[in-house]
Amino acid sequence: MSFGTPPPSNEQPEPAPEGGSGGYGYPPGPPVPGYGYPPGPPIGAGGYGYPQTAGPNPYQDPPQQGVPNPYQDPPAAAAAPEAFPEAFPEPFPLSGPSSTEPDWEALSERAAKERRRKRMWAWGGAVTVLALLAGGGAFLLVSGYGTEGEDDKPDTTASGSPKPGTGENSALVAGDPTVIRDLSGSSGLRMGEDASVVPLGGRHEVKMRGNSKSYAQAAERVVDTTKSFTVTARLYNLAEKTSRIAVSQGDGESFTFELGGDQVNGKLTWMFRVQTGDKGAAATAVTVAAGPAPKKDRTTLTATYDAEKKTIALYVDGKPAGKAEQVPAIWQGPGPFQLGRARHHGLWSGSWSGSMDRVRVFDTALSDEQVAAYQEGKLDSAVKPSHSWLVS
Repeated sequence: MSFGTPPPSNEQPEPAPEGGSGGYGYPPGPPVPGYGYPPGPPIGAGGYGYPQTAGPNPYQDPPQQGVPNPYQDPPAAAAAPEAFPEAFPEPFPLSGPSSTEPDWEALSERAAKERRRKRMWAWGGAVTVLALLAGGGAFLLVSGYGTEGEDDKPDTTASGSPKPGTGENSALVAGDPTVIRDLSGSSGLRMGEDASVVPLGGRHEVKMRGNSKSYAQAAERVVDTTKSFTVTARLYNLAEKTSRIAVSQGDGESFTFELGGDQVNGKLTWMFRVQTGDKGAAATAVTVAAGPAPKKDRTTLTATYDAEKKTIALYVDGKPAGKAEQVPAIWQGPGPFQLGRARHHGLWSGSWSGSMDRVRVFDTALSDEQVAAYQEGKLDSAVKPSHSWLVS
């Protein structure tokens, strides 16, 4: 059976004799032990498709003299197979005389070299580790790690508050970002929604927007107005007119005292005012005023009350301002300490526009010399504030 045009009618070759190397349609040749491989000894020495034991390997061995290569040479009609040499040369001969016995001396020398090399690596690694450990120990000693110093001692200036520099905002109470920390006492100031504490160089300040939500207040009275006291704060003013109160006390019908700016002849003027009557009337308020309040400039205001002399005084940047005023006494009204507002006729007024820091209260009336020394940062360390906020 065929496909397409029948082939010419030629006489087909006879089948190859049994045991011959040719196949149907191929010229006869010497016996072939494996499919597609060069002739070799009789079948039985190798396996299907693998080189025979004594036959040449066309992929590894060079053609042997007188042995046909099926990939280069045409098959020889009567070429007799030639046996391979009895043994292949040693691919990696050992140095020294040829022998079937291993060169134990050379092997021993090689092993000794390997052991010496490993010992050198081990010693080198040990020296490196010791050098690193010694260097690390020296670094720890120099840097102070692992030693207890002044910075490792707990801060006892305020209960439950973090020490400055511990990663938290040291101006705020730990765990509550809405309360300004009292660094000298225990009266934190809770801020309104539009008040916030922000960094100011190495310190912090509270920013206020001049509205009813810009304030901070304590939970109780901080200043005992029946005794001598001093209140001071550094202010940054953004207002030009109307009353702007930085510090006050009271949340009843009227303030007890207020420190900040009030409008005088159309300009904002620094002032310290106290209430001497329990009704909060203008007739019972006494004020010390001093010069215009500059805009966008940091100014330190300090107010004092001397309970023995019954006088109030105001200082601007450490210098006496205006004239000290005589008062019969200061009314001890109800309500807590305030930042950024004051109580007038039962209503909040004078919302502060700007920022402030370095707010402190002393339970004594500082003298002129002490106020000047405080302004220069040279106040006697024996004179300590009873309360302080935003000083770190």
